[in-house]
Amino acid sequence: MNSFIRLTIPARAEYIDIVRLTLFGIANKAGFSYEEIEDMKVAVTEACTNVVLHAYSNAQPGVVDITFEIEQEGLSIRIKDEGESFKYEPAISKSVSLHGKELKEATAGGLGLFMMHALMDKVEVFSERGTEVILTKLFGRKEEMA
Repeated sequence: MNSFIRLTIPARAEYIDIVRLTLFGIANKAGFSYEEIEDMKVAVTEACTNVVLHAYSNAQPGVVDITFEIEQEGLSIRIKDEGESFKYEPAISKSVSLHGKELKEATAGGLGLFMMHALMDKVEVFSERGTEVILTKLFGRKEEMA
């Protein structure tokens, strides 16, 4: 049976630390290593920051719904907003490499998604009504790769 923990925060930067602290507690209890937890914290911070910066206008305050799901194969984190959606192109974000390029060549909108893909085992983005990002980290992934 999967365990769910849900958190709803205002879409404001000063509340992202609450998400990071909650993630640390859940991932630590689930058995992830310190390095894996730090990777997850960076990816989740990127996803939440995207909501804060892009989903809602200043005149329209909003919320971010975060769901942590401990599954048999790992931990999935859903970051959902009801703000403005964007067109996500998964083929582009997976294939773009920044190796051998200058930092100025990185596009402003693509670096966060690039980092999420680099740090997590699976990244899904749905942008119909608002945007939902699902970040998944699998148990024992590093041991299998070694």
